[in-house]
Amino acid sequence: MGDVEMPHLNTLSPGEATPRLTIHHDATVDLDSSNAFEGPEKLLEVWFGPSPDDLPATAAPAGLKRVSTETWKEMLDLVNCKVLSVVTSEHVDAYLLSESSMFVFPHKLILKTCGTTTLLSGLPKMLEIAHEWAGFACSLGLRGQGTWATPYRVFYSRKNFLYPDKQRGPHRSWIDEVKFLDKMFVGGSAYMVGKMNGEHWYLYITGPDKSLTPPATPEWEKQVLAASGALMSDGMVDEAAPSPVLEDDETLEMLMTDLDPECAKQFHLDHASAVAADPDHEWVLRAQQDIWKGHDGGDLGNSKDEWLGSNGVHDHDEVDVFAQLCADTEGPVKDVLTTEGHVLGTVVSETSGLSDIYPSSRYPDARIDAYLFTPCGFSANGVIPAPASASSREGNTKAAPATTHYFTVHVTPESHCSYASFETNVPGRQTGRETAEVVEHVLNIFRPGRFSVTLFEAKSNNNNNVHANVVGGPGVGGVFNENGNALAAAARRSARMESIKGYRRVERIVHDLDGYDLVFRYYEREGWKGGAPPRLGEVV
Repeated sequence: MGDVEMPHLNTLSPGEATPRLTIHHDATVDLDSSNAFEGPEKLLEVWFGPSPDDLPATAAPAGLKRVSTETWKEMLDLVNCKVLSVVTSEHVDAYLLSESSMFVFPHKLILKTCGTTTLLSGLPKMLEIAHEWAGFACSLGLRGQGTWATPYRVFYSRKNFLYPDKQRGPHRSWIDEVKFLDKMFVGGSAYMVGKMNGEHWYLYITGPDKSLTPPATPEWEKQVLAASGALMSDGMVDEAAPSPVLEDDETLEMLMTDLDPECAKQFHLDHASAVAADPDHEWVLRAQQDIWKGHDGGDLGNSKDEWLGSNGVHDHDEVDVFAQLCADTEGPVKDVLTTEGHVLGTVVSETSGLSDIYPSSRYPDARIDAYLFTPCGFSANGVIPAPASASSREGNTKAAPATTHYFTVHVTPESHCSYASFETNVPGRQTGRETAEVVEHVLNIFRPGRFSVTLFEAKSNNNNNVHANVVGGPGVGGVFNENGNALAAAARRSARMESIKGYRRVERIVHDLDGYDLVFRYYEREGWKGGAPPRLGEVV
């Protein structure tokens, strides 16, 4: 079976800008997670420009989004993972993989893989693709081949492995990974954050390559530059002025272990199948309606009135999700719905509460692509177009252009190595909720015994905001409390992160990095007995 483009079959309200999903059926055949063991992922971000509007002059207008899925598959073969499905949108393409996720923006690529994947082995091919297909230039600052594009910045991070002796290639130890990266990049910096004899997190980061020449400054950004004093009267950028950063550049990552057994149960195939087979379950009723809402009025083989009863709900006495949602349909919709892992992935997204993290009431064009593995395990990508701001709705040309963010979730529910991760770059200022509230929402889904949170934020040029970032306040750029005191508001948000419901904050570490502030926190659940200590095992 070939690749099939999926209509708006989701539990979120579709709109004109709703991203589209393509499922790669060949990769989902006989996909089995029985041998999965290493939940903690390797995370690589490669930036080729500071923003989608600041691509080098040699780059194609679409940047990395110009690269075809087939070309990316060649790189992913070196990493040892397959593409299950792809959600495409105007600003980002989200790839759901057999081992985690990949996100492709015009100016950067994010690749996150778990298990024994060899993520860094795909990095040279990634740089080659960026040069040959997207037009990003080479320079002497890269210790590689002449066909490798020169990145603007590189970030590589991961948690300490549970079973480091099972890793392959350059991932057998952090030392090996650093050596691999140092051979490729000049001036990289390596860090270990957290206790050497406890839970910790590794980070490798390169500084921005200022030799890359950006194109003409977009009009909307000139307003920001002028306000910061970085734009001179002739329209040129003052190199001596602080480099402006987009206030929304932040990443929140939660890494959770020792999941509550009852919470972990919902990520097993047998449990999700039982939920899906219940004709009275809310998800089944909502799914029936969403098929029609999302299909844009096309022909599914039966009329809508025949499929949905007089009350708008399917009237069949017995509901088999796969039989009823598939047997009564024809054409590409039927092909899509026969992918059991994706159907059950949607069940789990709904019943677990993951789909409510960024609800359709606020993000009407959001899309979640989820997959439930056999016999257990779960992955999901969320593509979250930013809601239209008041200024953009009113036609304000000075407003920053619309963008699309993401979140990704991965779960290894087996009791002996239970693990879950949640990552997002949806700005805290945009959600209407504090970071602590998002964290607590995720914790209620998994109830881990212990977890860490890393908040990675671009620095603001405003000194008050820089200090606010350092104390750990999320989304502080331009956010004031009712008294107009940004520092006080940031301190309140930081204090809120110190008192996560049901958990005790054990550790907080702050790093002042080149262009970014990093706050790392580690928590343990109140009353949790702890069980076995963290599995360290690797040479640091």
